[in-house]
Amino acid sequence: MKANLKYKSSVFSYLFSEPDILRELYCALKGVKLPDDTPVIINTLEDVIFMDRINDVSFEIDGKLVVLIEHQATINPNVALRLLMYIARVYEKIIKGRNIYSTKKILIPQPEFFVLYNGADPYPDEETLKLSDMFSSIEDLGLDKTSPALELQVRVLNINEGKNEAIAKKCTVLAQYRAFVGKVREFEKSGYNRQESVKKAVVFCRNNDILKELLEEHASEVLNMLTTEWNWDDAKQVWFEDGFEEGIEKGIEKGIEKGIEKGIEIGEEKGTEKGMLKAIELFEQGLSVEEIKQRLKQINN
Repeated sequence: MKANLKYKSSVFSYLFSEPDILRELYCALKGVKLPDDTPVIINTLEDVIFMDRINDVSFEIDGKLVVLIEHQATINPNVALRLLMYIARVYEKIIKGRNIYSTKKILIPQPEFFVLYNGADPYPDEETLKLSDMFSSIEDLGLDKTSPALELQVRVLNINEGKNEAIAKKCTVLAQYRAFVGKVREFEKSGYNRQESVKKAVVFCRNNDILKELLEEHASEVLNMLTTEWNWDDAKQVWFEDGFEEGIEKGIEKGIEKGIEKGIEIGEEKGTEKGMLKAIELFEQGLSVEEIKQRLKQINN
């Protein structure tokens, strides 16, 4: 691994930052075999929108395929729309310098979209999320439902241990990554806090040849990245739960219509990076979810 950890937002992004590993991952996800010399060009977008990277992993295969992979601990029902915006930016990057108004047709790589889920909540081995599922109904306008003029399909794959074993067997790095995450969760269930669990998982995996090279050379960076990444996910969940609960309370007090307006107002007020960072800070201090909700309410009142 030659990539610089400082420029990776997560352990997953770091692990899958080399062409050979991405080729192996794609072959495992698709159940295909590509020649070892098939060129892979990484074109992951590094810009930042709001509170997250634009996407976790994006790469071209021989100029004919462009693959976007998101790694999530919580399934976002809007991920198809997010990936639509991402792929537009990726295509913009791919065709840079070429004239799209030319009379000559421009050939672009065919897109494929994946979400790799490793959250703690139960989830099926595989599910497909579609952009069309988000479209408003046109039947209220007296129009018949037709095939959408625009579609985007995302394969959501559960990569937790015990799920999609065939994929894990074909990609060593993915198998070891999920084994590491599984070991962290095992220690958490034994009563250790998040940071202690990660530390113990690092020692266990290093001693059992699981991500050994990464953990021997970058153990402290892995600890920091995982703690930040997972606390960030937890903080976002608290933020949404907290805002939802307040919206309900206000809705009961002032009626549904006013409650919705208040919910939007609260969402805009809390939807700042400063508020999210505060939630993460409270997580790192060891406060429970309920304690953080109460603290955030005090801050916003």
